Amino acid sequence: MKDSAKYTKIVEWSDEDDCYVGSCPGLMFGGCHGDDELSVFKELCQMVDEVIELYKEDNKPLPRPTAGHDLVNRLFNN
Repeated sequence: MKDSAKYTKIVEWSDEDDCYVGSCPGLMFGGCHGDDELSVFKELCQMVDEVIELYKEDNKPLPRPTAGHDLVNRLFNN
């Protein structure tokens, strides 16, 4: 499994920005945006891979994984 699979990636529509916004909470601040949902997700995945590589190059430990914690159901049950 790639390290990037350990992090939840979110793409959602933003009425404020009038576009799709991609983010990866817990790993990086900011993200990416665009008019096409799939393109935003692909760009987000590439960004996550790049951020992980930067952590490794700097010999820094990766943040705690955010995937695999049943996030979707926890969001809906609150």
